[in-house]
Amino acid sequence: MILMVWLAAVAASLLALAWAFRFYRQMMEADEGTELMKEIATHVREGADAYLSQQNRLVTITFLVLAVLLGIASYYLHLLNGFVPIAFLTGGLFSGLCGWFGMKTATQASSRTAAAARVSLNQGLQVAFRSGAVMGLTVVGMGLLYVTIWFAILYWAWPALMGAERAYSLEQISVAMLSFGMGASAQALFARVGGGIFTKAADVGADLVGKVEESMNEDSPNNPATIADNVGDNVGDVAGMGADLYESYCGSILAAAALGVAAFAAPQMVPEGMEGTEAQLATMMLPLAIAAAGIIASIIGIYAVRTGEDASQKSLLKALSRGINLAAVLMILMAMGLVYWLMPLVPGTEYFGGLSGVAFSVIVGLAAGWLIGKWTEYVTSDEYKPTQRLAKQAETGPATIIIGGIADGMMSVWVPVIVVCVAMTASFGFATGGQFGDISLFSLGLYGVGIAAVGMLSTLGITLATDAYGPIADNAGGNAEMARLEETVRARTDALDSLGNTTAATGKGFAIGSAALTALALLAAYVEGVRDGFERWGVAAVQTIDTDGFYKLSPGFMVHRDGDNATGYLVQPMIARDPLLTESWRDVSFSDGPAKLSEGVIAAGENGQFHFAVNGDALLPVASATLQEFTYFYDTTLMNPKVLIGLFLGAMATFVFCAMTMKAVGNAAEKMVVEVRRQLTENPKIKTGEAKPDYKRPIQISTSEAQRQMLMPSLLGLALPVFVGLLLGVGGVLGLLAGCLTSGFCVAIFMANAGGSWDNAKKYYESGHLGGKGSPGHKAAVVGDTVGDPFKDTSGPSLNILIKLMSMVSVVVAGLVVRYSLHSLGLF
Repeated sequence: MILMVWLAAVAASLLALAWAFRFYRQMMEADEGTELMKEIATHVREGADAYLSQQNRLVTITFLVLAVLLGIASYYLHLLNGFVPIAFLTGGLFSGLCGWFGMKTATQASSRTAAAARVSLNQGLQVAFRSGAVMGLTVVGMGLLYVTIWFAILYWAWPALMGAERAYSLEQISVAMLSFGMGASAQALFARVGGGIFTKAADVGADLVGKVEESMNEDSPNNPATIADNVGDNVGDVAGMGADLYESYCGSILAAAALGVAAFAAPQMVPEGMEGTEAQLATMMLPLAIAAAGIIASIIGIYAVRTGEDASQKSLLKALSRGINLAAVLMILMAMGLVYWLMPLVPGTEYFGGLSGVAFSVIVGLAAGWLIGKWTEYVTSDEYKPTQRLAKQAETGPATIIIGGIADGMMSVWVPVIVVCVAMTASFGFATGGQFGDISLFSLGLYGVGIAAVGMLSTLGITLATDAYGPIADNAGGNAEMARLEETVRARTDALDSLGNTTAATGKGFAIGSAALTALALLAAYVEGVRDGFERWGVAAVQTIDTDGFYKLSPGFMVHRDGDNATGYLVQPMIARDPLLTESWRDVSFSDGPAKLSEGVIAAGENGQFHFAVNGDALLPVASATLQEFTYFYDTTLMNPKVLIGLFLGAMATFVFCAMTMKAVGNAAEKMVVEVRRQLTENPKIKTGEAKPDYKRPIQISTSEAQRQMLMPSLLGLALPVFVGLLLGVGGVLGLLAGCLTSGFCVAIFMANAGGSWDNAKKYYESGHLGGKGSPGHKAAVVGDTVGDPFKDTSGPSLNILIKLMSMVSVVVAGLVVRYSLHSLGLF
């Protein structure tokens, strides 16, 4: 059965890649337009390639340094699985390739979309949307292929080559694979931050000087920053987004798999007549099976997207919704069948006489993603009252539309927060059969939350297509304007572009919502990383010991050496503080290495369980410790200053990260504005079209500024969990992750929705409302849009990656924190 699921997952991933190539080939066969359209597209393509090549050189150096550090941790300190450094590099490579393939497709598709729009609106939509589908299917195909390949290496290839005695346990495999996501997360953050700085610096410069000061049209060929703006759409909104959602997709699958293995680690959870390993393998394979089914549903849904000649945003949104809704319905049906087939049935958690509640957890995840998308559409689309009211506020100047946009963005947070909270509760409740108070089912409930995240992202093949479609349509509009095509073509591309703003905001809301569920699953999975860290510590300590016995390694951890076997035991804080154990345990120094306990301190009971002889308190085996027992061991309550400090640091990280990225955009935009003004002042003929601007210089400014300023925000996400872990221990890290998750989720939703509504308020004017283009209200709306640009395309979407990157880094360095934190050394 397991082999069958694995083969199906591999086949589905290859099918996704084959269909992506098919759509790419169809796009390449489409008419590219006039010679001028081709020339403009070539400029954009060359600029995007140049930027990405330079970014990849810098990222490669950073990755190699990090891989060396991971290698030291793996092979010298024995803190990690030996495959982690290799998988870190391959994860980053796959993530970067997804972005590169998407960008290559988008830069080829823009002129072809504009050319298709000359025929009909539907033709333009088909080219743009199916080009976006190349990105969607590439991400899910490569993501699922990556996970299945590494599972095959660890589960089948490694023991076949090295012998069964060196085979990894499923717990070790799941934690190791979870660590593999760090490379994808790091690459995604570099791509999102760097691309976001590039694109918004160019966009702000082009809008402030071109539209506000010179009253130029959108994407006017007389604007020196126009090409840089179009390049930015590709390197930020396409390449960055592809890497972003690749790591979300992989992270949700890996987190759910790790939680599934943990849920059935306890023998009492395993259904009668089933082996424990069999149950763990089934729950590990279920996320892969759901992801494979989602690929099929997405491909079918893509073919349902089509429209007539009605250019209203509502009709275009309806066309996209048709495909997304069809994919979701198909996914629900397939998910119920897969859960019925694969999921071990725990008594008391079944519905309708034999269907595990986990099936409904999948549906909850899908429904939550759909609701967040619909809400985002409502608060950002100019077809609805919120954005129309915001546009009207621009009539009284930039200040009022900025104040209104900030307020609307803040107000828009409440629905996604409630949806995610309800989704977490419902997915947990369905998985446990509504038995919230049963501690034995707690891990199964967390598995339900993890599966809900997989469900939300299962139809990513089509939902990402709607997101990637946006920048393609935007570039198509730019191409049409610069090539001076007929007004009807520009009207069609404007309609597609306006739709793209809404779908991009919807996609960002979807990505942030999935990040919240995935991050909660990663928060629980972090405890499995802690367990693995303790077990590796025990094995490493035993290799330095010559005689059997019990050895103290830290204030709350000991290892029992029995021949070549090492078994770790936790001593809970309440037991360690017992006055009867002062001499035999608490005063035993381990500063010079493992300290052997005196004979008779530990005794064995009738059931073989070890306990302290003096008071009978039992030792807690690390291998069987529950999540609650680990949280009690580290006192992860709000009364613990370490946890509270971690919470504050997590919230601080959100705002410091946003400040760093916003300032980076501001600094780069300042140089861009100066450059555009310089060109227009020194050569006034550029304004009339008699002279051609220097398009290359703005591209160089955005590229150099993005490269220079993207490192520090990215290093914040990589370094903070390490420093907090070493200073505050596991409790501080859990506080850090919780603080970053809650504050980051709210701020990310606020920024994405505020930016999207500002953008569409500007588009509302440009479609002829409230005085139209060039009116005072329009100029004020452009200022609001420039404020929203870094909100929605730099800081906001990068936050969801920061949340998951910090979770991934925490899992990877769990062994380091367990062994070398001040808490473990007995100093704090």
